[in-house]
Amino acid sequence: MSHPTRYYGSGDLHFITCSCYRRQALLGTARSRDLFLTVLEQVRRRYQFVVVGYVVMPEHIHLLISEPQKRTPSTAMQALKLSFARRFLGQMRRRRNSAQANLFADGPRHIWQKRFYDFNVWTSRKRAEKLRYMHRNPVKRGLVESPELWRWSSYRAYSLGETGTVRINEWEVLKLKIRAPAA
Repeated sequence: MSHPTRYYGSGDLHFITCSCYRRQALLGTARSRDLFLTVLEQVRRRYQFVVVGYVVMPEHIHLLISEPQKRTPSTAMQALKLSFARRFLGQMRRRRNSAQANLFADGPRHIWQKRFYDFNVWTSRKRAEKLRYMHRNPVKRGLVESPELWRWSSYRAYSLGETGTVRINEWEVLKLKIRAPAA
């Protein structure tokens, strides 16, 4: 099976979708979604990219991000998925009691599907389309009546000006790349 080609280096935004392993609702609790956002912000800072938008659903996530200043979107996504998985599984092990032990047996071994979907976004029209799609996703799925009621998306940053766990549109993290003039 061939893998899709990823296009990096042109400065495009990237619309990224990651699914939980076998589409399980591993992000089905407020606690797990809050943890994901905490880890996303840590990875955003470390790799220096802009989060234009996001939504965390029970069994998948969508991100609209810039290309990182450090490394590639693939490297940043690997760090995000690995960091979240380690913390999530560690919390599960610490919280496990006899009642929960029967629920998961040994607990989930995988959190994420191996790959992720990456779509280059190069127009403002497509950027707006992807943001609308992400922000309407919880409503479409029947999780909430209106987008502002879903705390795990960037909608509240746009509509209410709220500063959440993840910094939205923090463009100053991007450094202008200027080549030195040829001698």
